[in-house]
Formats: sequence, C-alpha cells, structure tokens
Amino acid sequence: MSRQKQAQLKKSVAAFASPDTKASILQLINTIPPFFLIWFLAYESLSVSIWLTLALTVLASGFVVRIFIIFHDCTHGSFFKNGKANRIVGTITGVITLFAFEKWKRSHAIHHATSGNLDKRGTGDVWVMTVDEYMAASFWGRLAYRLYRNPIVMFGLGPLYLYFLSNRFNRKGAKRKERLNTYIINASVAVIYVLLIWTIGWEAFLIIQLPIMFIAGALGIWLFYVQHQFEDSYFENEDEWDFVKAAVDGSSYYKLPKVLQWLTGSIGFHHVHHLSPKVPNYHLEKAHESTPPLKQATTITLASSLKSIRFRLYDETNKTFISFKEVKGLLKKEKVNIRMSSGRSTVQEK
Repeated sequence: MSRQKQAQLKKSVAAFASPDTKASILQLINTIPPFFLIWFLAYESLSVSIWLTLALTVLASGFVVRIFIIFHDCTHGSFFKNGKANRIVGTITGVITLFAFEKWKRSHAIHHATSGNLDKRGTGDVWVMTVDEYMAASFWGRLAYRLYRNPIVMFGLGPLYLYFLSNRFNRKGAKRKERLNTYIINASVAVIYVLLIWTIGWEAFLIIQLPIMFIAGALGIWLFYVQHQFEDSYFENEDEWDFVKAAVDGSSYYKLPKVLQWLTGSIGFHHVHHLSPKVPNYHLEKAHESTPPLKQATTITLASSLKSIRFRLYDETNKTFISFKEVKGLLKKEKVNIRMSSGRSTVQEK
C-alpha cells in the first residue's frame, strides 16, 4: 500500500472519530444499570437454585466486558468529547472492572504505538517470542515462555494476576496523577466490596462476584489475544515497521454473532480501532462498512479463532506464527548440526 493510499485510508476512518454524546449516554444506560440488575437477580436466585445463580453470573460477565469497552474508549478519550467526562466515567468503570484507569491508559497507548514492532515489545501487549529468540533462550527462559503461553495459565491465572497484582499496584516512576487514580480506584473497590459483604454475607458475595469477574477477565484476555495472534499477523523490526500496516494487517476483524458483538462493544472490528483509536466503539462497524480497503483485513470467526491457541512463536523468516511442536523439530535439527560440526572439528584436529 502506497503512502498516498495509507493517508487516504486514515482520512476515511477519521471521519468516524467523533463521539456522539447521546450515543455514549445511551450506551451507559443500556449497559451499567442492566449489569447491576442482573447482579441483584443473581443474589435473589440463591434462594432458588445455585445453578440459576451461576447462569446469571455468566450473563453478568458479558456486561462487564461491555463496561470494559466503555472504560477502554475513555482511556482513548473517544467516548466523550470532554476530557474530564472521559476521566470520570473511565474511573467509575475502572472500579466496576477492577482496572486502574490512568495506569492502563498509559500502557495501552504504548501498545497502540508499538503493536507489531518487534523492537518495541513488552508494554501493554501479549508476550511474543520469535523462533530465533526461543531457540537461543536458556532452559528456564523457554520454560517461562511455555508456561506463560499455556491456556490454563493465560486464561485461568491471567485474570487473577490482572485483578490482584497488575491493576492494584503502581508502576515504578508513575506520576502523581497516575498514582492517585490507582489509589482512588483501589479504595473505592475496597469500600464497595466491604459494604456488599456486610450486607449480603461473604459467601453470597463470593458465589456471585468471583465467577463474574473471572469469566469477564478470561474473555477480555481472549479478545485481546486472538485479535493479534493469528497465522499471518504483521510483525516487523523498527526500520521496516509501519503504523497503518500494523493496524490493518496486524489486527483482525473478529466476526462475531450480533449478540456477542453487542456485548463486546464491537471491539471485533479491531483493525479499525488500531487504525484510528479515536473512533468510539459504536462507530467501528460503520467505519468498517464504509471503507472498502478495511474489508480486506484478516477475518476470523468463533470457530477459526480457536486455532490461535496453537500459535506460540513468530517465525520472522516465513512471516507467520508456528506451534511449539513445529519448533521442536527445528531444535532437534539444530542439535544434530552442532554434533556434526563438533565431530568435523575433532577430525580436523586429529
């Protein structure tokens, strides 16, 4: 794609990068009150059937994902035109989703500025090793990476790590505004949770809140993971990296059923979002449908997205993700070559 076409593409999408206050308020109304209502119904259902309660927590977790998308838009300053309104709503939704607004705002901005850049990995993104890096790593380095990429660890322990560690503590060197925001969110969560436990009891609270947040966290990580970890995703070194190509070729269009698209705030149009982060979630689909080149982005479905589980390492040579099983053969071949080279050296010495 030429520079001129890239500029035209960004300009076409920029036309949708304007918050609609009425649409934003409507989204708040059809998202946050229903979540609290479902939470209350889950509590009431405890006297009927715990299975009904758990079913309601699954539904509630979907609304937490939708609330997180509102939080996410606020971090980009795309939900409201007013910066203060974005900070207030972002902080409130941060309390509900257990995410520190200012801290995540910073790390996520870095993710957008470096997505697909092999020389600038490590902040706000999923850990990706190249084949060469993995083969050169120590036993412990490979083990750490294999554990990190294990689905049980990533989607099972990942939400716990985010909620109890990553989002609760400030990074080293964080500015006063960022630190205070984390403290405010932590204190708010603590007060609300204590009041809820005091009101309904710790058992009822845990039966309802734990499944909601765990499922929502796992779904959130999955969405973030699958939209950048597909077979021919875009990765380049700094000197070759291009923002537009990283957005369109390095982010997928996750084609979901309409109900799931609604619950996930249309974040499946991830290529549009990365091309123009200022486009609010309720305009992403319009931007996609109105911009023909964006329809050429990699499209994945619920079924095809499951294949991404086996994509573990990025092969720079072939520009594709490969599995641990595939790299195992390369490691064996490397060991054979080393032995053969060692054998030839011994013969030459003699």
